[in-house]
Amino acid sequence: MSVCLHLSPSQTHETLSYQILTLELTGQDRIIEPQDIATLELPTGINPQGGIVISGRGPIWLYGYLIHELHPTAWIACYDPRLGAIVVSSHSRKVRVGQVLPLAISLFNQSPAPDPLCPALMIVGPPDSGKSVLSHALFKALLPEYPNIYLQRAHWDGEGNYSLELGEDKTPEVIETFKAQNRGGLTERFYPYHAQGILQLRRQKSLIIVDVGGMVQPDKYPILEACSHYLIISSKPEAVNPWHEFCGQRGNLTPVAVISSVLTNTEEVHQIQPYIEITSGAWVMGQAPAIPEVLLKKVKALIHN
Repeated sequence: MSVCLHLSPSQTHETLSYQILTLELTGQDRIIEPQDIATLELPTGINPQGGIVISGRGPIWLYGYLIHELHPTAWIACYDPRLGAIVVSSHSRKVRVGQVLPLAISLFNQSPAPDPLCPALMIVGPPDSGKSVLSHALFKALLPEYPNIYLQRAHWDGEGNYSLELGEDKTPEVIETFKAQNRGGLTERFYPYHAQGILQLRRQKSLIIVDVGGMVQPDKYPILEACSHYLIISSKPEAVNPWHEFCGQRGNLTPVAVISSVLTNTEEVHQIQPYIEITSGAWVMGQAPAIPEVLLKKVKALIHN
């Protein structure tokens, strides 16, 4: 079985009694197949008079299945570490659908880590340099060893894990159409909303990777204030210094690496200290290379155990 369900003892929040049902994807690649839910059974000991908070990384259809199976319980919430527990079903007068319970749940129901906050690494650089591809590749490379990390997409361009995992059979035209359908736009609350989410995540996770899009903008100051480190990936040498000024001088963030992004299969390390400088490529959707070992080691050193 590629997924395990962990049930916590009963807990209370104000007058509410609830249990936490935590998903654990147990395969090394953290992949679950739809047929796996045919034999998936809920743990024993669920109290139907109380609520259930579903927590953990899993696909939407797995959450849908669990919500259906847990219907007899008094209420059901889905945990979003950026917000809290969002009530999605209720037979109780004590909670309503859409209510957010201010709970803090860590991996496998452990107590949240105390301050200091975990690191938040901004991935920055000009457009078409490979930021989203690098963010995804770095997240996937770290996840098997560090399941308590999080990738936050703080941009509205429609490019994210879904578009990067559509499959090799999808043409560039199909992928661009998918991105266009999911593309949003900048509003006054966009970056403050994501900054608050990053701070919430930093209280519970061991590392946050943040993809913020390709423009140096004052609008992104809230993200600067919420992060601790930055990594530049750039296909344009002249764009590197403006990002150093924005992240390092204005944001007082710590540099981790500068990657000169090229369209050839290349890995050339130029320096290690005070931050890594490397030429690497090609950071193209469907063709991303393995994360350079020197960079992987540097990022692992940031992670809170």
